Amino acid sequence: MSARAGPGADTVASLTVAERAALCLGSDFWHTAAVERAGIEAITLSDGPHGLRVQPAQGDHVGISGSLPATCFPTASALAATWDVGLIGDVGAAIGLEARAQGVAVVLGPGVNIKRSPLCGRNFEYFSEDPHLSGRLGAALVSGIQSQGVGASVKHFAANNQETDRLRVSADVDERTLREIYLPAFEHVVTAAGPWTVMCAYNRVNGVHASQNRWLLTEVLRDEWGFDGLVVSDWGAVVDRVAALAAGLDLEMPPNLGVSDVAVVDAVASGALEEAVLDTAAGRVLRLVERARARRPAEIDVDAHHALARRAAARGIVLLKNDGDVLPLTAARVCVVGEFARTPRFQGAGSSEVNPTRVDTALDELRRTQPDLTFVPGFDLTDPGRDGALSDEAVTAARDADVVVAFLGLPPEDESEGFDRTHMDLPAAQTTLLDRLLDGPAPVVVVLANGSAVLLTPWHERAAAVLECWLGGQAAGGAVADVLTGVVNPSGRLTETIPLRLQDTPSYLNFPGEEGHVRYGEGVFVGYRAFDAADRPVAYPFGHGLSYTGFDYTDLAIDTAGSVDGDDLVLTARLTVTNTGAVAGREVVQLYVGAPPGRVARPPRELRGFTTVDLAPGDGTAVEFTLGARDLAYWSTAHRRWVVDPGTYRIAVGASSRDIRLTSGVHVDATPPRPRLDGSATLQEWLTDPDGEAALRAAVGTDGDGRPKGILGDVALLRVIGNFPLATLAAFPGLGITHDLVRDVTRPGR
Repeated sequence: MSARAGPGADTVASLTVAERAALCLGSDFWHTAAVERAGIEAITLSDGPHGLRVQPAQGDHVGISGSLPATCFPTASALAATWDVGLIGDVGAAIGLEARAQGVAVVLGPGVNIKRSPLCGRNFEYFSEDPHLSGRLGAALVSGIQSQGVGASVKHFAANNQETDRLRVSADVDERTLREIYLPAFEHVVTAAGPWTVMCAYNRVNGVHASQNRWLLTEVLRDEWGFDGLVVSDWGAVVDRVAALAAGLDLEMPPNLGVSDVAVVDAVASGALEEAVLDTAAGRVLRLVERARARRPAEIDVDAHHALARRAAARGIVLLKNDGDVLPLTAARVCVVGEFARTPRFQGAGSSEVNPTRVDTALDELRRTQPDLTFVPGFDLTDPGRDGALSDEAVTAARDADVVVAFLGLPPEDESEGFDRTHMDLPAAQTTLLDRLLDGPAPVVVVLANGSAVLLTPWHERAAAVLECWLGGQAAGGAVADVLTGVVNPSGRLTETIPLRLQDTPSYLNFPGEEGHVRYGEGVFVGYRAFDAADRPVAYPFGHGLSYTGFDYTDLAIDTAGSVDGDDLVLTARLTVTNTGAVAGREVVQLYVGAPPGRVARPPRELRGFTTVDLAPGDGTAVEFTLGARDLAYWSTAHRRWVVDPGTYRIAVGASSRDIRLTSGVHVDATPPRPRLDGSATLQEWLTDPDGEAALRAAVGTDGDGRPKGILGDVALLRVIGNFPLATLAAFPGLGITHDLVRDVTRPGR
């Protein structure tokens, strides 16, 4: 049988154990292993969450420098702020097309890890603090990439939320928090988009390395979610190749040649590793090779991809503030301040760094429409000794301006893969300059370039306008100019909360951990869930973003069909959104669900739907959302499944988690899960279960007045020790609970 006819069991069986072991390791930094005698070729993998990073030949020793030119699209933090699955799909398709052109079979991205802390050095590569949003955007990028016959690799699975000690640290997190916050984005990408590969994380999860965590890689990913692709390691994440193989990790990258392959062969020979496990992993590698064969070469329209990058960057710009409608710019005398205007920071550092095909600068783009603008750098990115003189020059120039546009942000050395930030502040030279500009006569517009959130307090209160532009890729300069001048009406929305203080963030006391462990003590209260639950003030809330027009929300109605118990519940929410302003604009409509009081603590609202609508002035449109039981559920650690509590759920739609325009309550019936009634169940648990209560009352009996005997007839005592297990109460005399009674009510078949 020819390998090219479809690698399968026969092909795997024709390979030696050594050849099968070799297939489960790469051949070098970026290639899988070939088995030439069997017609199995090597395929190329490449970094590329926001643009390809293909290295000629084998690349350098850590695979970071010297990549071929490629379109540098906005980073995930900027793409996510578009809340636009269609646009993100287009970006994914463009990345996939460039992968075809450069001979790449698998693009290593996107990253859908949750922004647990704003300090995470890799937050620019991640979408959001919210798993629903991260999952939908990640699925769109994966679908776009794979529409070109190129595989995607959703990463980093799982709980990879910091760079500090990232190869060893144990993320100690309870299962409910994993299920509700850190796994759902991966689950949605896997079930909705079918990525060819999933990349395991570096870190440990509850003490077990992700690369050899069978619960993650097999029980959850494959058995529960139905993943049928290949699991690849992050580069250098494998600690024990045999244990990783047994757990479900198919491909080790880069290969630890002479160590991992030998260990696998020896383990099969000794019986420590079942040969069938090796066969399964080798078969998955072969299937990946076969999938890659179907792709065809491509040619790239570099200008078209640059235009797409510009459109995506503009859509991701968030207008945080616009007092007095200072934007779009109409002033005659504009003073541009800030080195970032001519030396843009448009991407993060580390394994996702792209060699761009070209780079726009905001200064050049603004001069196309504002030829008389004044520019002064204000600060120096390489020589702090010049900052004082440059600041003086900027303040002097600003005195003659009608408006000042200050380009500020984080320099490359302040955030990168490999290390976490220790604070959220802009550099002191920039904030000192900004304070001086704000003391001047002209209104100040602040334009930010940063991968993760920065503190805006206290200066944002004095600024006339603030644009959060994130790291917008190679066309960010043109995109910023488009928004500043009104060519594009801003429609970006925050995907992470901007706090007033770092100390207010929910992970503050637990990040980044100590002595090899980081405790996820905030549980499910991550990001806006925590801020809203504590009613804690923020600088700007999750979902926030302004427009040059306004939008009105009306006529919210909720229809219910099916039921939770019937496993067919469908809630349909409908409303109308109208553009009430004078210019066309795009609104991001967000739907949140609030659960009734129940058995577990829950956030006051959680994002469960979103959509974008484009409207001309005065136009309105109908918007519809569909929810199911999972959208109302929490993960019960007691019952190891998703549970919907009965009660009235609050359906809220609005423009942010704190700008709720319409709400409606909908009652949902559901049968609560019944506790396991044995001797370890508390008396209260027995009494809240109808059958358990009946059995206990019958066993205890009544006195002559018909009152329950013992503790069942003593309300005060029930309140004090009713939370004791039944078996424990049997040792207490006079309560009417005996060991014989416990044995009787808990016997099988009762």
